[in-house]
Amino acid sequence: MVIVMEVGAAEEQIAAASNKLIELGFQVHRIDGVNQSILGAIGDKRGLNARQLEILPGVREIVEITKPYKLASREFKPDDTVIRLGGVSLGGRELVLMAGPCSVESEEQIETIAQLVAAQGGKILRGGAFKPRTSPYSFQGLGEDGLKLLRQAADAYGLLTITEVMDSSQVELVAQYADIFQIGARNMQNYSLLRAVGRSERPVLLKRGLAATIDEWLMAAEYILSEGNYQVILCERGIRTFSDYNRFTLDLGAIPVVKRLSHLPVIVDPSHAAGLRERVLPLARAAIAAGADGLIVETHNRPDEALSDGPQALLPEQLAQLSSELATIGRAVGRVFEAPVLSDVSPN
Repeated sequence: MVIVMEVGAAEEQIAAASNKLIELGFQVHRIDGVNQSILGAIGDKRGLNARQLEILPGVREIVEITKPYKLASREFKPDDTVIRLGGVSLGGRELVLMAGPCSVESEEQIETIAQLVAAQGGKILRGGAFKPRTSPYSFQGLGEDGLKLLRQAADAYGLLTITEVMDSSQVELVAQYADIFQIGARNMQNYSLLRAVGRSERPVLLKRGLAATIDEWLMAAEYILSEGNYQVILCERGIRTFSDYNRFTLDLGAIPVVKRLSHLPVIVDPSHAAGLRERVLPLARAAIAAGADGLIVETHNRPDEALSDGPQALLPEQLAQLSSELATIGRAVGRVFEAPVLSDVSPN
């Protein structure tokens, strides 16, 4: 349930209501809005007399949360969550472009791509250091050396970083180099990992599982939120269906549905859904038109030589085209993307 405080309620009143909830055995999650505070109470309500809370000074009303995902629901937080990080806002009016290679391969490769991403208005450099591959014989990433190279390249061009963390044992290490944790589709229901990143102070991009329902996806987000980390970004990246023409089926209909059910920002990954670079841009356009808060795409200066996912990585000139189209589509749907005036699309 949610305890909505009066506009302008005193800090002492909010603290008293919070302490009363704790006394009654609830876990309390506080959200401060512009004018008022909300207390989310998670716990067993059996035997509770709501009147005990309604009569507390400063309490405006008690609202029952009907969804199984309490903290992720709009009933808990009616306003959109906006995650502000290093001058970037995720979930606000600004459209955010995250881009980079599937894997960090070398210093030359990641620095060249970082320059390209920054030149095209990207704010966040993506790149994998630990790669969960279908085959155990495929390239598995450079590990900590890859993290160091990612951080170095991002800092050189004023970018933030996002990279995948695969296991709870990696959280502390990855946090030394990454601004945002990525939880991959295969780990969406790795609950020990979700709890571990939930105890961190880093924003978390949570990809939808290969065959996960929307409720399962939001319940996975709930694990992170319940540990006190409210900086969760949902990422639709395509689900497995009967179609065999694309790598996955991008569920564009999930975007407005999730926006209605949850206050969390939604990013779309058209690269993994498409599987082929010529299909990425049409899906990216559609995602923004459907209400996504931004994109995470793969790009590479020499994709034919990429050690992983080369066929779906955008060429430099395609990233430049996407940047231009983001600005145009953004204006049409009331969003903003700061496309560069001059585009450097050199692959080297």
